[in-house]
Amino acid sequence: MSQSHENQVPTPEPGRNSLRRLGTSEGGFTLIELLVVILIIGILAAVAIPTLLSQRGKAYDASARELAATAETAAETIGTDNGGDFHRVSPTELSVYEPALKVSSGNEEPYVSEAHGLPSGCSENGCTGYRISVTAARTHDVFSIERNSTGEVVRSCVQGTANDKGCTGW
Repeated sequence: MSQSHENQVPTPEPGRNSLRRLGTSEGGFTLIELLVVILIIGILAAVAIPTLLSQRGKAYDASARELAATAETAAETIGTDNGGDFHRVSPTELSVYEPALKVSSGNEEPYVSEAHGLPSGCSENGCTGYRISVTAARTHDVFSIERNSTGEVVRSCVQGTANDKGCTGW
């Protein structure tokens, strides 16, 4: 009677590392190796995610700055069309001059939250200055452009609810 060697379970040889020799015939990763890989992925995610979120906030703020610059151009056009008088500057009038300007919040886009002739520059002859404010989506940073009666333009920013330092450089 002959014995088949196909279904025999290897028996450990007496001596050193006998259990290790049994495990080496199996393929795959050990639990420690898997945990180390998961730890490395977690560390990379912890570094990358805040950076990516910060970039999103910067993009929202950049879009708001661009909208403020477009609104400034529209306000200057209103002044030019009215002989240097800015009393007609308003969100509605700005959107008439530049239809791309959003004047209400929504859809995660920046919008013109304030636009008017400056009372300090107004007289019976009209207003010689204006103020425009644009609110950024998500960050709620408010970017303002103010033109005083001497023609000097001042830009300012009030940081909103997100702590993303989006007002720097404005």
